[in-house]
Amino acid sequence: MESTLIGLPEILGARERLGAHVRRTPLVAAAPQLQGIPAGRLWLKLESLQVTGSFKARGATNKVLGLTAEEAGRGLVTASGGNHGLGVAFAGRLVGAPVTIVLPASAPAAKAARVERWGARVVRVGTVWDEADAAARAMAGEGGATYIHAFADPAVIAGQGTVGLEILEDAPEDLDLLLVAIGGGGLISGVATAAKALRPGLRVIGVEPIGAPTLTRCLEAGRLVELDRITTEANTLAPRATAALNLEIIRRTVDSIVLVDDEEMRSAARWLWFEMGVACELSGAAAVAALLAGRVAAEGLRVAALVCGAGTDGVDG
Repeated sequence: MESTLIGLPEILGARERLGAHVRRTPLVAAAPQLQGIPAGRLWLKLESLQVTGSFKARGATNKVLGLTAEEAGRGLVTASGGNHGLGVAFAGRLVGAPVTIVLPASAPAAKAARVERWGARVVRVGTVWDEADAAARAMAGEGGATYIHAFADPAVIAGQGTVGLEILEDAPEDLDLLLVAIGGGGLISGVATAAKALRPGLRVIGVEPIGAPTLTRCLEAGRLVELDRITTEANTLAPRATAALNLEIIRRTVDSIVLVDDEEMRSAARWLWFEMGVACELSGAAAVAALLAGRVAAEGLRVAALVCGAGTDGVDG
């Protein structure tokens, strides 16, 4: 079931474009004797080991490498909860483009510092991603910089879809279930498109925070819905609204969405650290949280979960 909006050819093209610029991250089998593993096998896709610390480097780099020299030369501007900003800063350095990242107050200071170390300028606007995004669009309009959307861009989605290609190449052929965290929906849009194109019978389940159920509310309403407020500490999974592009792809390719709370994500992050030696941020543990908290029926199934971002807030918080 391939989306009519973006398909396998675009994702394969993204892999060719990304080449050696990003890492092929490992898919690690979790030993069945580990505490908390339900019956069946679990594989973890460690995008926490990706350059810049998350899958965001894939989509941002695919987008930026596809720009003309004139588009890149005008400079790049985007809004981010932190990880997409790191990806755009990385991609901007690859092409020698000046980069401005607009971060909301909810983005951790440590991520702002990392963005600056990649050579980008950081501007703080608003309290949530949506407010930062409005400011980024305004900056692009006023100054002529090229705006890079965090999740509602076909090139960004195609780049994220390369994660799905790698999972399906490395996972067992009888994999039953794929768990993917959802923020704005760019990651799951790309991964689910790849998965349904290559293995139509594979179930793809999205995972959102209870405090930011953006896609859940949209699917329930059958239209785009903007949340009144955000109450999760998982700031990189917390836009108040998604986009029509992502909603349509998710409607076509994702089997269901489950919700996890912050404590479940925190417990999963601790499990990943103490049982697997994997340090991930709160958001990065969302997919594993859905499994360990029993939000997904996985008895006897072979499951792959995406650990999408590095950090220590999930362990230290």
